[in-house]
Amino acid sequence: MKPGTNFIGVGCGAVIRNPEGKVLLMKRGPKAKNEQGTWIIPGGTVEFGETMASAVTREVKEELGIDVRVLRQYGCADHIMPKEGQHWVSTIFECEIVTGEPKILEPEKCSELGWYFLNEMPALPLGVIMKENLKLLN
Repeated sequence: MKPGTNFIGVGCGAVIRNPEGKVLLMKRGPKAKNEQGTWIIPGGTVEFGETMASAVTREVKEELGIDVRVLRQYGCADHIMPKEGQHWVSTIFECEIVTGEPKILEPEKCSELGWYFLNEMPALPLGVIMKENLKLLN
């Protein structure tokens, strides 16, 4: 049984801004579980018994090697991908970097990092959930 496929999965994402106000995005790599080649915020699956806030800090550490602090929670969005047969419900958190510099630690899942202003994001090939996240952030 796989979350998101056999039953609705629960996900989390981190909105991390630099001093200029740009948001860190990751380009989904060739071995990402869905939406390869699209841009999203860092995050992933909430595991059984884990809080969403703990999950987002763990996922960011695993993906980017940085420690973040959760500042606030924005809201929740459906991440439905009929072609891939997946359905997730995901929440996003505003986070700040406590230690470290973001670097790609899972190159098969993330092929590129970039910092973007919110108004620049619609020009990118965004993942379904990132389009929903933009509605929460604007």
